[in-house]
Amino acid sequence: MKAVILAAGFGTRLFPLTVDRTKPAIPFLGKPLVGYVAEYLSGFGFKEVVVNLHHQPESVKAALGDGSKFGVKIYYTLEQPIILGTAGALWNARNILRNETFLVINGKIVTDIDLAAALRTHRESGAIATMVLKENIKREKFTIIKTEHNLVKGFGGFPEPLFADEIQNPKSKIQNPLMYTGIQILEPEVLDYIPAEIESDIISVFYRPALAKRERIAAHVATGNWYELSTIPRYLDVSLAMMDRASKGVVSGANAQIAATAKVSDSILWDNVCVKDGATIERAILGDGVVINAGETIKNSAVVRADLVRGREIPAKALNGYFVNGNYVVPLV
Repeated sequence: MKAVILAAGFGTRLFPLTVDRTKPAIPFLGKPLVGYVAEYLSGFGFKEVVVNLHHQPESVKAALGDGSKFGVKIYYTLEQPIILGTAGALWNARNILRNETFLVINGKIVTDIDLAAALRTHRESGAIATMVLKENIKREKFTIIKTEHNLVKGFGGFPEPLFADEIQNPKSKIQNPLMYTGIQILEPEVLDYIPAEIESDIISVFYRPALAKRERIAAHVATGNWYELSTIPRYLDVSLAMMDRASKGVVSGANAQIAATAKVSDSILWDNVCVKDGATIERAILGDGVVINAGETIKNSAVVRADLVRGREIPAKALNGYFVNGNYVVPLV
């Protein structure tokens, strides 16, 4: 089976970490995020992977290469002049995907969900598509997926937060809503639903019309860890949560220099970072080539070099930042 990693997005909520690369190309615990996803797929026997490109495509190619170091063979598809959306990405790769069942996964997630179990659900259901779901225990802002008898029946709004008495009462029977994980298993017939060469969303052009035609859409409710790295606070929190104990709360990229008198804790340092004498770094992300001057303090912030940002338009969804000492600092509010 082949798999598709969706890697064409702009990553505006991760700006400025994405100022010089697209979201799936950012480092995650010693490897690019998209490389983590490719390696995860390889572990379940997926050896041929399609990766769609649009925004800063060379950053993904530099991160993945031919895929061999992650155990896969990569086919790249390029979306120009516009990004095509999830469905459009599949249409653009139709010549590679049209002959067999395939899996689609978002390039911004970190998970250990059992794909073999999801594939069994798909095969046993006889469905045209299977959505891999999880319980939304924290009632985060993800669309509710409506199911019945292990089949998807529709799409709701966002979940309501739990009331305090529901959280505190252990006897209260709380039924958690289901959310989509960004993983789906599709038959090639799905491609027949997708219009050619236009930006299109998979929910609107395939799932809703397929449900209206009473196509079988299976629901596989997975267990296991699942994280979406779509914002800077999420990126930092997930990195710290998954950090190896031996790292002692700090992950450093190539050629990182930390002075003996500097204090660095709960932080991610990318390549060629320099933290000078007496500096304090707490709960921070330092991008490539960032220099933190002697005695400077950075807490709960993301930092990139100022020259990468100066003169650029700041995305509307990005957190606000400021320039100081040759850096651009974004507090993680």
